[in-house]
Amino acid sequence: MAEETKEEKRVNGEQVREGFLKSIISGSLLGERIILGNLGYITLLAILGAFYIASRFHAEKITRETDMLHEEVRELRAEAMATAADLMHLSKQSEVIRLVRERGIGLTEIKEPPYKLIVREK
Repeated sequence: MAEETKEEKRVNGEQVREGFLKSIISGSLLGERIILGNLGYITLLAILGAFYIASRFHAEKITRETDMLHEEVRELRAEAMATAADLMHLSKQSEVIRLVRERGIGLTEIKEPPYKLIVREK
């Protein structure tokens, strides 16, 4: 231990320098110890990050499509209500009579109420 200087130490038989700032600036700490030593974890984090980003884009796409479909349903519901109101208006007896007269179909309105036929079985 007397041979080791202030800047150098031996860890597991390897020479390690204490100049932390110097090793960061030179790139040896980041390149050799941190990045290469933890390459599996860094790869896992990169893959998880890519999945997170892809998931977010997919969720935003689904949200946009859902909003668009809600708007379309709202428009179709309004159109269906308008069509139902028009059909109710056209199916009134007075409206049917007016349309028959306008088109000249030749039908006449019944003035007598309908009656029921009763058949007796023997």
